[in-house]
This record gives sequence, C-alpha cells and structure tokens, in this order.
Amino acid sequence: MKSLILFLLIFSTLTFSQELNCKVTLNTESITISARDKLRDFAQKVEDYVNKTQFTNDAAYQNGAKIDCSLSIFMLSSSNDINYTAQVVVTSLRPIYKSQDNSLVLSINDNAWSFSYDPAQGFYRNQTVFDPITGFLDYYAYIIIGFDMDTWDKLGGTPYFSKASDIANLGAVSGFSSGWTKSSSSYSRRGLVDDLLNDKFRPFRESIYDYYYGIDIYSMNPKEGQQDIVKLVNVLKDLKTKMDLSTTLTKVFFDAKAGEIINRLKTYPDKEEVFTALKKIDPAHSGKYDEQLSN
Repeated sequence: MKSLILFLLIFSTLTFSQELNCKVTLNTESITISARDKLRDFAQKVEDYVNKTQFTNDAAYQNGAKIDCSLSIFMLSSSNDINYTAQVVVTSLRPIYKSQDNSLVLSINDNAWSFSYDPAQGFYRNQTVFDPITGFLDYYAYIIIGFDMDTWDKLGGTPYFSKASDIANLGAVSGFSSGWTKSSSSYSRRGLVDDLLNDKFRPFRESIYDYYYGIDIYSMNPKEGQQDIVKLVNVLKDLKTKMDLSTTLTKVFFDAKAGEIINRLKTYPDKEEVFTALKKIDPAHSGKYDEQLSN
C-alpha cells in the first residue's frame, strides 16, 4: 500500500509539475506617492517573471500542474524614488494525496529585501551577475521548488538549494547585501541555505519526506499517518540532544507546520509525550502545544 501510494505521488508530481504558479501582491502604503507611482506595474512584472521563467532543466517539470505559491510584498521605505526596502511574505502549497486540501509547505517572513528599480527596466535572468530583484526572485523560486521536492523524494531538493546558495553568495558581496549575509536575527536567506545544505541536518530533511507521507495517508489511515508524523518529532528530539535546534531551518519548518502538526496529532494516544517534546524542539509555538496538553 505504502509503496503504491509513493509511486503514484512521485509519478504524478514529477510527470506533470513543477515550476511555479505564483500570485504577487504589493502594498505601498508606507512610501511616498511619487515612489508608489513608479511601482505601478511592479507586481505584475514580478509575477510575470516568476511564472514565465524556467527554473529547472528537467523536461518533466515543464508541463501541467505547477506549485502554487505567493509573494506578498510590503514596501517599507524608498529614497530618491529609485531605492527601496521591502518585507516579503513567501508561501507555497502542496496538494494532499486524494484530497481537495493543500498542505502549507512554506511561510517565510523576509523583512530585508533592498533593491533599486526604475519603471523602464526589464527583468532579465543572469546566473553569474547579481541583480537585487531577479536574484531575490530566483533565490525564492529555488527555495520553493527545493522544499516541494523534499516532500516527494528524500533530499530531492538539494540541487535547487545549491542554486539558491550560489545566489546568496553573489548577493552577500553585492551592493545590496542586506539579508544575504548571516545575522543574529531569527531569519536570513544565507542562514536558511546553510542549514539546508549542512549534513548535520540531513536526518531532519530526510524525515520531512516521511512527514509528508503521513500527511498524505492521514485521511485514509489516521493511525499510520500519525506514526509517520511522529517520526519527524522523534528525529528532532534526538537531534536536540546533540545540538542547538534554534536554527533558521527549524524556524521556517515550524512556522509553516506547527498548526498542521497539532491538528493531526491532537488525538494521538501519547500526545502528552509528543507535545512535551515539541515544546522543547519548537519553543516559539509552545503556547499552542500547551493548549493541547491542557485539553
């Protein structure tokens, strides 16, 4: 049963998807009217670029269903009506097997995007010369694709995370280095790709594949689904004894998955043990886990 479902999941994804179906929204309330005017077509240009660019070389990814995702851009400041800073919320979804529902894969709040923009400029992809707009968009395209691939195939996202890392390297030595270098903040683009490609997190990434199998099977076999979800918790519980798990990768994962984990495990027979473990692994959402422990 499990092998059949895995075959169907991987076949349907690799044969008919990937690449992106991205919805872009833009909020310019915090900047001047003149700066807003220059950004009149910005959201549409971003959306066209992300949705029309081919980010993979695999022909199997070029037809059919795509990864649903979104970029919600909030302009924070502008100077000289050409230099901008923005906060961007990046989300992506993955279909749940034999269901009309989706699973939230990513929910990233990136508050350090800086770039220059002139309405006359076009968006052109260049993988050797860093551009603060297309470099940012390419980076998140690879992050979205990589995370999606990790849900279907163990470590399947590694080639895309490597491409995102290359972009981060270019960004870090550019004139727009904000967000591309490691920092003490809880999230950075550099920190995320470093974690994803660090071998010490390999067990975590491998268990993400099992986790999503649990999500897929849950509606058909809740007990088996819960067991696969708990596998991930146990992997992280073990890693917690060996190293600090207060990392960018764990933040990104649990910001997207905490609610889903709670929903699937609230009827788990040993929920006290699993939610106590989650409080230690993911203290940022400990209040939500406490609610389950008190029920």
